[in-house]
Amino acid sequence: MVVVSGYDVLAEVYEWLISDEKLTPAEFAAAFDDVIRLLPSNARVLDCSCGTGQLAVGLAGLGMRVVATDASAAMVRRAGELAEELGASLRKVRAAWHQLTDHFDDASFDMVFCVGNSLHHAEGAKGRMAALESMSRLLRPGGRLVLTSRTWELVRARGSRLDVRDELVRRNGRDALVIYRWEIAPHWEQEHHIEIAVAQVDADGTVLVRSELLSCWPYRYDELSSQLHSVGLRVETSTFDPEAEGYMVVATRV
Repeated sequence: MVVVSGYDVLAEVYEWLISDEKLTPAEFAAAFDDVIRLLPSNARVLDCSCGTGQLAVGLAGLGMRVVATDASAAMVRRAGELAEELGASLRKVRAAWHQLTDHFDDASFDMVFCVGNSLHHAEGAKGRMAALESMSRLLRPGGRLVLTSRTWELVRARGSRLDVRDELVRRNGRDALVIYRWEIAPHWEQEHHIEIAVAQVDADGTVLVRSELLSCWPYRYDELSSQLHSVGLRVETSTFDPEAEGYMVVATRV
């Protein structure tokens, strides 16, 4: 067994963390059909947690003017590679959420996506507010923020634990086992950790593990709703269910 640590390495195997239903750009974009259909065909859209680019490339394939940003240089690079492979036109920028307004004018976008359960990486309530304020400023009046989140109320209730997927995941002809290790702090406002490992299993029995320990700061749904309101965003629709694993919020810039 060979163990390699570091986010740049984990980015190389991120496809094993994407569900089968959203693996291709077209499938990923189709998961947001209900909000995408509200946009004009040439809408200007920002994916501000673009990861390896499935959603951004999918939106570009629909004819939208897409900007893909991420705090990770490795993720931005992979998004660019996917766009080039599929002939999609999009602009790529490495930027954390609080840096977005350094790169784009206010009211530049018709829709901003912050998906992939990413917002919990903003550092605490102050960092989360700064991230949401940046997203809000970049939306034109009437523009929408589309945000997905884990249900942290459930995550915290389960406590620290090890989650090992019950079957191998196949990507590009290779199998891997995905493992999550949760470190749940005693209090909501404290830093929590998620260690994610992708263990690739080769035909000869060799196992290559790529892993990273990620910091996160969880939040209650009510707290998120309040912060959205504070930055000028009105919740239009929400799928929040305290018993469901995750939810999506669509909020409009007032």
